Amino acid sequence: MTNSEFKIQLEKRTVTFSVAVIKMLRKIPGGLESKNIREQVMRSATAVGANYREANRAESSADFVHKIGVVAKESSEVASVLAEAGELTRVFDKIRRTMIERSTKNLSTCKLAN
Repeated sequence: MTNSEFKIQLEKRTVTFSVAVIKMLRKIPGGLESKNIREQVMRSATAVGANYREANRAESSADFVHKIGVVAKESSEVASVLAEAGELTRVFDKIRRTMIERSTKNLSTCKLAN
């Protein structure tokens, strides 16, 4: 794959990424407490592609390095929020499973007592 082909492919991937994040964010309830987080994640996710495209059109190597650094920062911000969301999901799933197990045990105990 040539450098030009790689750039084009990566630009397409960043668009796909942005669309996927937007679709995911639409599924999050629209409460006041999640509004700012959703908006910030959406801004960062869409900035990844926009800034990468701009980096590919840099006027010098130094300009490219600076702009690709901005891309890395935006990407990192999205990744940290999504990683935290994934970790919280695992924690809440574990709590849910534990509560179901306890409920099942309590029901079994009640049935034995009767």
